[in-house]
Amino acid sequence: MTDQNPQVEEQLDENQIIAIRREKLHEIRKQRVAFPNDFRRDSFASELHEKYGALSKEELDPQEIPVKIAGRMMLKRQMGKASFATIQDVSGQIQLYLNNKGVSQEILDDFNHWDMGDIVGAVGTLFKTNHGELTVRVSEIRLLTKSLRPLPSKFHGLSDQETKYRQRYVDLIANEESRNTFIKRSQIIQSVRNFMVNEH
Repeated sequence: MTDQNPQVEEQLDENQIIAIRREKLHEIRKQRVAFPNDFRRDSFASELHEKYGALSKEELDPQEIPVKIAGRMMLKRQMGKASFATIQDVSGQIQLYLNNKGVSQEILDDFNHWDMGDIVGAVGTLFKTNHGELTVRVSEIRLLTKSLRPLPSKFHGLSDQETKYRQRYVDLIANEESRNTFIKRSQIIQSVRNFMVNEH
């Protein structure tokens, strides 16, 4: 399976990136179900931060609080035998931590082939890093959806207004302000609908 890290992808055009990711999807389909729909999360990122974010490392770590969370991979980095990823769900972001003590080498190898934008489901326990970041120590992780198109640059995002409207789905992935506005707008419209129904 061809592997591409973000630095390599930056040197390729979008068609080349899509071709490489399609090849990865083809390999996945030969091994297992490419788009499993049996993963059920029990937590959202914002809820975990709200409930446990204020606890110190010493208070949180011994509790080994179990979580099942899913989201789109926005960042990924390797540090020796350990790997970190930041995933984003509908509510916000949270960090994942993987090493060969928590998961098998086979899973780590799979994880190293996954790309930014892929949607993953992870099972693990909460802890805080030495820098105080709330993190899930992963014991299981699965690729739920393969992303075929690259995300916009995390530094630039979508700056062109016309592109934002034509590729709304990308803007909603990359831009937290756009995502919050979209959610609030939906909630307002729903409230107006509910009012009209009740007044009928």
